[in-house]
Amino acid sequence: MIMNPAQIHVAVATIVNDNDEVFICKRHADSHQGGLWEFPGGKVEANETVQQALVRELHEETGITITQSRPLIRVHHDYGDKAVLLDVWKVQHYTGTPHGKEAQPVRWASIATLNANEFPAANVAIIKALRLPERYLITGSFDTLDEFSDKLSKALSNDIRLVQLRLKSDWLQKNLVLAEQVLGQAEILCARAHAMLLLNVPESLRAKSHCKNIHADSIMLSTLSIRPDCDVFSASCHTRQDLQKAEALHADFAVLSPVQKTSTHPDAEPLGWAIFQSLVGLVNMPVFALGGVGEADIKTAHMHGGQGVAGIGAFW
Repeated sequence: MIMNPAQIHVAVATIVNDNDEVFICKRHADSHQGGLWEFPGGKVEANETVQQALVRELHEETGITITQSRPLIRVHHDYGDKAVLLDVWKVQHYTGTPHGKEAQPVRWASIATLNANEFPAANVAIIKALRLPERYLITGSFDTLDEFSDKLSKALSNDIRLVQLRLKSDWLQKNLVLAEQVLGQAEILCARAHAMLLLNVPESLRAKSHCKNIHADSIMLSTLSIRPDCDVFSASCHTRQDLQKAEALHADFAVLSPVQKTSTHPDAEPLGWAIFQSLVGLVNMPVFALGGVGEADIKTAHMHGGQGVAGIGAFW
């Protein structure tokens, strides 16, 4: 991505412990966005890489030494009086004990209960990324309720924590009773596994569900003018315009496809990782790579700005 020279380039770290808590610091009252909580980090200096800035800033602010990290998300934000590019990395390993080395208030905060209103506006996308896993299961084919239950249970036992129930209208018309049973079973199994469930099903079926999370396919996305009334909203995207519309509708995240060649859509021209990265860089929200990707591509997705990978064949 081309850096806007008017933007301040900031290296930001998210440090997460085994209790699913993230280390946060409070900005001094006399600083920009003073009094709000933030993730530690600081300005990338001239002739310094982001990783070098991250190591330097974290040692200066929190006393730790980063030994391993990977990209999480990049966020562009214009406050009016200041424009920033937050280059956010997830710290995987470090030495030392994080503390407020510059006398700033600090604490470990539960990721699930972070209040976006207590953070600068640019940090909202970071919070969304922190709450999402790196694997997104899209349910595939099945013939019976038992087969569906077995496949979903196996995926959840393999640490899948984000599930899209995908049932298309033409199939639904012939299998209405089974669809309702599957919907109820998906809700039960995901709740037991503490996994987030999103519904990519016709509105008539959504109305029978307790789940208030919606995934819009690209056709549904094209018809929307406002965000659906739901708790979590994600969207399928194939183009720059799709991604920008999803962001304008305040989607919590998106999937972008096809990244690579797939057997299910052999005529679709794959984006490739370079174009994937350039498109993801245009929006301030987590984006999963979809299409011809699997477990082995998660690290590649991270290095190209992705939240992780989504798939049917990879996880179903």
